[in-house]
Amino acid sequence: MQNKGLIKLFAFLFGLVSIYQLSYTFITNKVEDDAKAYAISEIPDSEPDAISKQEALTASYLDSVGSNTIFGFTTYDNAKKKELNKGLDLKGGINVTLQISIKDILKGLANNTKNPVFNKALADADAESKNSDDTYLDLFFDAFDKIKGDTKLASPEIFANKGLSDAVNFQMSDDEVKPIIRTKIDESIVSAFEVLRERIDGFGVTQPNIQRIGTSGRILVELPGARDIARAQELLSSTAQLEFWETYEPNNTSFSTFLIQANEKLKTLIDTPVQEETKPESELDSLLSDVSSDSLEIANQVNPLYDLLLPPTPGRNAMFSAAAKDTAKVGEYLRMPEIQRLLPADIQFTKFVWGRPETEDAEVIDLFALQSNRDGIPRMSGDVVSDARDTFDQFSKPAVTMNMNSKGAKEWQKLTSDANLHNTGIAVVLDNKVYTAPGCSVPGGISGGNTEITGSFSITQTKDIANVLRAGKLPASAEIIQSEIVGPSLGQEAIDSGLMSFLIAMAIVLVWMVFYYGKAGLFADIALLLNILLIFGVLTSLEAVLTLPGIAGIVLTIGMSVDANVLIFERIKEELAKGKGKGQAVADGFSNALSSILDANVTTGLTALILFLFGSGPIKGFATTLLIGILTSLFTAIFVTRLLVDWYLSGKGRTLDFSTAITKNLFKNMNIKFLAKRKIAYIVSLVLVGVGVFSLFTTGLQQGVDFIGGRSYQVRFEKQVNPSEIASELNDVFGNGTNVKRFGEANQIKITTPYKVDVEGIEVDNEITDKLYTSLQKYLPDGTSKADFVVGSGEDSIGILQSVKVGPTIADDIKKNAFLAILGSLAVVFLYILLRFRKWQFSLGAVAAVFHDVMIVLGIFSLFGTIMPFNMEIDQAFIAAILTVIGYSLNDTVVVFDRIREIIGEKGWGNGENVDLALNSTLSRTLNTSLTTLVVLLAIFIFGGESLRGFMFAMIVGIIVGTYSSLFIATPVMFDSLSKKIKTGGKEE
Repeated sequence: MQNKGLIKLFAFLFGLVSIYQLSYTFITNKVEDDAKAYAISEIPDSEPDAISKQEALTASYLDSVGSNTIFGFTTYDNAKKKELNKGLDLKGGINVTLQISIKDILKGLANNTKNPVFNKALADADAESKNSDDTYLDLFFDAFDKIKGDTKLASPEIFANKGLSDAVNFQMSDDEVKPIIRTKIDESIVSAFEVLRERIDGFGVTQPNIQRIGTSGRILVELPGARDIARAQELLSSTAQLEFWETYEPNNTSFSTFLIQANEKLKTLIDTPVQEETKPESELDSLLSDVSSDSLEIANQVNPLYDLLLPPTPGRNAMFSAAAKDTAKVGEYLRMPEIQRLLPADIQFTKFVWGRPETEDAEVIDLFALQSNRDGIPRMSGDVVSDARDTFDQFSKPAVTMNMNSKGAKEWQKLTSDANLHNTGIAVVLDNKVYTAPGCSVPGGISGGNTEITGSFSITQTKDIANVLRAGKLPASAEIIQSEIVGPSLGQEAIDSGLMSFLIAMAIVLVWMVFYYGKAGLFADIALLLNILLIFGVLTSLEAVLTLPGIAGIVLTIGMSVDANVLIFERIKEELAKGKGKGQAVADGFSNALSSILDANVTTGLTALILFLFGSGPIKGFATTLLIGILTSLFTAIFVTRLLVDWYLSGKGRTLDFSTAITKNLFKNMNIKFLAKRKIAYIVSLVLVGVGVFSLFTTGLQQGVDFIGGRSYQVRFEKQVNPSEIASELNDVFGNGTNVKRFGEANQIKITTPYKVDVEGIEVDNEITDKLYTSLQKYLPDGTSKADFVVGSGEDSIGILQSVKVGPTIADDIKKNAFLAILGSLAVVFLYILLRFRKWQFSLGAVAAVFHDVMIVLGIFSLFGTIMPFNMEIDQAFIAAILTVIGYSLNDTVVVFDRIREIIGEKGWGNGENVDLALNSTLSRTLNTSLTTLVVLLAIFIFGGESLRGFMFAMIVGIIVGTYSSLFIATPVMFDSLSKKIKTGGKEE
């Protein structure tokens, strides 16, 4: 081998850099362990609220030591930025995909027009978007074109308005306006992206990730380590729509008149439907069944509205108040058109807005009456705020102080002057909640443009409010269409199980290589350990994220990287058997194995690359580690192992047999007639595939929420529970379609429900969590609060450990990408093999084997999906497993084909005898690699955690079937598709 000195230097530097990169991770782990130990020593677990106090003390400790120098070259704060990034499944936190509302942006660009054609086009686009893959903007344009008549996009009441006067004029055609609107929408999405990034920077988590997803208006946000999930969700989806309104004076007599009339009107509206004295009993029963329970309840009230209203909280300038449980009903009444028409002329444009609850469990909430106009526009909006910061008011309570620009200062002085003159309040409204509504005692108003928001806030709340105001408002609403929330306890369990599977797999492989190849196996082990070091070093250097599937990718790389060394050692043994000297045999063995190694790794790498391009989240992490592992294993196997072998053989009197006494004659002189058995193999495979296809058409597959949309919750209890009993109860709550099954241990279940999957908003998420808590409360330990039940809380990891939400639109996208990934991998590999082997028969054999493997795996999942004691849903992880199976099957097939090409190039086809010779000569390598990989996969399957079992089971089945198909399907199909002339002809060119 030439340039040994250069390779030694490169390997040394590569390893040294990897150790340096990983040193930051070791440093942060050490400091954080010290911080946790300190917090536990200061605050015993027996103290009330010990967990939250320990977390706060840990954070305080880390802040205090963050700038201290460690080992003379870094600090904790600096090391934290350079450590190995851990994904949500290892660290806990929240991963969400936000959809910026293109509809809201369009309405804003059109200045909230009342144009019927424009609004009808929006409604049509809404309906069509539920069943189409086209963008919302394209659907809007299509809908507008169908109904526009003489209306133009550039009409003054649509886009040729004052706000777009610099870009759109009324003389433009629709085709000229459309690209301008596209540009404006893209600018708005960029603006939303920047606003969200500013908010996230102020949230306080380390290593957050935010990125745009194409041009769809979707934004991916990852907050690893975030524990206050509700706070994170509110921060991300809040529009930060800040408005200033003038209230009505509380003693306004017009409201007294309005209340009397509204109360009487409600009596008649509610009583009318049930006064049917003369109908037959059957018809009366039918009519009563159509009346909602709410209406019947209200009909029995003496005063429907009066009975729900309470006196307002003194000093807040509110008009009324109501019990928190009654706010929805009061709001429903006040929005009724029949009630709205009763408002007197002087208050006819009143806007009713609820106040922000003083505390999370507040029993009474104030209702404010705000002075509005025909268009519902506030006196001032939040775009005049130039700065905001959290502070304390004169009573040392947390508050938010805002500064306004010059325009805002003038408007603020006028608004405060009017409030002083009319003895009214100024309502500070953020996202349609009144935070405060103080009066103004300064004649002539407040100059300077400064104001303060006060209330019953915590310090964290004022920080968040100041953060969103400072970052600015989102140009449109941002709905969470996909989310994954992982509790920190589950993340720690994932780390423990991942590490366990990693160490066990590593130990098995290291021992096996020494057992099978003796001293040569020891050199392969050294190269393998260096390979692992390099993988982690590269991951850290690239700032890639390590996930649980990523750990599985690394463990799988351990098994697959052995393949290169096995190929090399088997070829060296063949050269030694020919009587060559040790030095020449080693040189020829490495040289002859190189082609097979490269072909096998390129095919696996291509499937991993497609997985990386089409996957997302943890699956992309799996593909990342697999790609890195392929590259590093090539380097260590081809160069590092060679250096070690050459070094050892250079010593006087040293021998290297590449086998042990037990394994020396294994697989020697094998003469299995593979082609003669192909008809039996065809029949067996046809039966297996046929049964699988029949099951797929009759039983189908268990599709996870990734593919059908919905919400899933992984819940752990203190004691064993009955999934069927819980399923029956939850179906009463959420309706049919809710599925409950055991997930791992007998005290753990997975709940999947399509309930309100097409309804966005945090309110729905909270509603479902509330119903889950209420329904499952009897199975929880006494005293378990809702706060303990939700993700990120709970002593002894009781409650929701993980939740996933996938909207129907994004589920369709995931399914589409999965289909494209599988088709793409087959097409790319077919072309690669065609180029490498220059015969379409080789490509046909390889693709036939892959198709065979995939169908058998799918059939097994369909047949046994409801029987196996672990999760066998079809989700993104399953697609990753299928693509890995494709890669492994091709790896095996290509090695076999490579030996066939070599032998027939020397001896010709020989009517099949030489094909059998090639298969027998690779049998040792095939079984050795397959068994090693299987043992590794079994280690992950047993010790790697419940979430990986279905994933690993698919790969275990795939490895077994893939090994079989490379011998009994790929090669026979290739051979049978050759012409008779070629089979009986001479040598291969």
